[in-house]
Amino acid sequence: MSSTIREADVGSSKVTPLPARAAANTAVPHDHRIARNPGMKLDLGFMESVRSVNRSALERRVASLTKRRSIKADNQAAWLLRAVACMDLTTLNSNDTEERVRRLCAKAINPFRRDIVEGLGISGETIRPAAVCVYHPFVATAVDAVRGTGIHVAAVSTAFPHGLAPLSTRLQEIEASVRDGADEIDVVIPRGLVFGAKWRELYNEIVSMRAACGDAHLKVILGTGDLATLRNVMLASMVAMMAGADFIKTSTGKESVNATLPVGLAMVRAIRAYFEETGYLIGFKPAGGISTAKASLDWLVLMKEELGRPWLEPDLFRFGASSLLTDIERQLEHHLTGHYSANHRHAMA
Repeated sequence: MSSTIREADVGSSKVTPLPARAAANTAVPHDHRIARNPGMKLDLGFMESVRSVNRSALERRVASLTKRRSIKADNQAAWLLRAVACMDLTTLNSNDTEERVRRLCAKAINPFRRDIVEGLGISGETIRPAAVCVYHPFVATAVDAVRGTGIHVAAVSTAFPHGLAPLSTRLQEIEASVRDGADEIDVVIPRGLVFGAKWRELYNEIVSMRAACGDAHLKVILGTGDLATLRNVMLASMVAMMAGADFIKTSTGKESVNATLPVGLAMVRAIRAYFEETGYLIGFKPAGGISTAKASLDWLVLMKEELGRPWLEPDLFRFGASSLLTDIERQLEHHLTGHYSANHRHAMA
């Protein structure tokens, strides 16, 4: 049986044409400084050329990165501050309330206790999470709470976390969040389209989502823990980028397996291949299960080693995290005092 990429029969489905790609230095609206990815035509030949993934090699590479790099003392504190600047501070719980979202936003505006800020000598710096991430009903609350701070508001959308609703309903949800002020939209793909190799249908759906976002940036959640193989992860990443994703994201945080370094490595190599093909820089967001300062350092090292310095900026890299900030703050206090404090001294929402 041929191992080449094919598309399952999708009837009369046609690819929605995208505009011709603009120059890679095209001006970008809002505060985002990276030229937006306009997408490209669905190219199964290009996907075929990058589909091969060697899991053992990826695992060896990840092991070498995390063991070879040791970040200590002042350097570690600086890298942890960078992790905070690349964070989407998130609350996606069934018992979320407007008050909890306001507290989350207050923490995003002032992420560290005053004594830690003064001890680190960063009183004159503005170091905050890049965004807060909430469900649609709380977008307006978050927008009001962070107004004027430069913090973005991201909304999870499209029948999060499973994506199993009619496309028209999912697009209406995106449009509603944009109207309420969200400037970043995290969408989920229906995993069944990947399992059925319905690449054209998946591509068309993401193109429609990108159009519904308007100027809001689009992060496409693959749900990698559900996709079964790294080959599926690589191909879904490529389809999302071809369809115009600004970021590709590992997980919803609701899967049994969320962000892992080998899966992340496969996705960042897809980003590198897409950049080499098109000249456009795509962001990456690991999410789910990243709760320790040590884990955040591993991810930052991965980005630096595989994609380079630009991917240590929030325009191109984000953590999706809820409890990570607490552990980073504890580690920074330990850096200053030599002692670990209890979690309750670093209150979240």
